[in-house]
Amino acid sequence: MGKFDIHNIQDLNKLNNELDLEQANSLYSRLRPLAKDDPSIKSVRKHLAALIKAYEEEHWSDDKAVTDEQVKQSDYAEKLVAVQNDFIQARKKLIRSKLKKYDLAQNDLAEILGHRKNYMSELINGARPFSKDDIVIIHRILDIPLNKLVDRIIKENAAIRVRKVIARLNKPQLKLKDGDLNLELT
Repeated sequence: MGKFDIHNIQDLNKLNNELDLEQANSLYSRLRPLAKDDPSIKSVRKHLAALIKAYEEEHWSDDKAVTDEQVKQSDYAEKLVAVQNDFIQARKKLIRSKLKKYDLAQNDLAEILGHRKNYMSELINGARPFSKDDIVIIHRILDIPLNKLVDRIIKENAAIRVRKVIARLNKPQLKLKDGDLNLELT
């Protein structure tokens, strides 16, 4: 998530592309229920709303200026964020079911991980990323497979770099299969 970690939002001055827009919209929605318990989140949501509005006014307000490429990028960003959101929801559901199985509350997990209650809610709801230590501890104490705790989405810049380097190296054993070409989504 990087720049769309709740901690970094106030530092953002501008959304730069369609993926930023989709991630901002997604986070804005995910923060809504958290704002009830933590008033500081209201200012984050307000800042996100301003960023979203500014981007949409600049890039989407004139129907005649919208290009096919822009629509294509928007569709791709929407798909990528949907995959991320589906993963976050599935992980949240799995963690909660395991907590129930072990007769633990989310606050108990927060204490185990050394986090405050609100911070734990932000982690569970995907507003903040889990740390490596958090993931390993959850994996070990709740017996959740690591692939259910860590999403497999690769940032677009990294995926582009990997494709270019693999092509340049020309090593047959490193060839990507068709399904692997969209590294961001596999």
